[in-house]
Amino acid sequence: MKRISSTRRLCRAAVVAALYTALSYAFAPLAFGPLQVRPAEALCILALFYIEAIPALYVGCMLTNLASPFLFYDVFIGSAATLFAAICTYFIGRAVKNTPSKIALGGLFPVLFNGAVIPLIIVFLCGGGVGYSSMTAAYFAYAGSIAFTEAIWVYALGTPLYLAVARLRKKSVRIFCD
Repeated sequence: MKRISSTRRLCRAAVVAALYTALSYAFAPLAFGPLQVRPAEALCILALFYIEAIPALYVGCMLTNLASPFLFYDVFIGSAATLFAAICTYFIGRAVKNTPSKIALGGLFPVLFNGAVIPLIIVFLCGGGVGYSSMTAAYFAYAGSIAFTEAIWVYALGTPLYLAVARLRKKSVRIFCD
């Protein structure tokens, strides 16, 4: 079994968490609510390569959600959605070998988890269903818009990120290799 530098993994995790937080704070006024402008979600695709991306995405999301108007709920529940999505994405990365399938399936978990969980926070826990005919209608409206914007970031930015990291790993660029 190949030994992997724990220092390299720690540094990689720190960079992912810092990038997630910095990218999200750059768009903070638009990063929360029904249309989430969070280009940092593209980093979720890194869990296809690296196990250390799992805690990194979780920490980055927690730090980002400290600026959320849904503070307590978003910090813990929203970050848990990212954590579970990253875990599922990691296992897809281990199980699927075909690159297009790996990207399609790996990106699906952040879309599904965030699309299902974040509307629960907004509508049911924080009362964001005002103006809708029912809480259920509000939930599904938010779920659709959040899943849509999540898919844009995960696939439109995450796919080129995946391909770039795969190329760098193939060229044996040390920081990207295990």
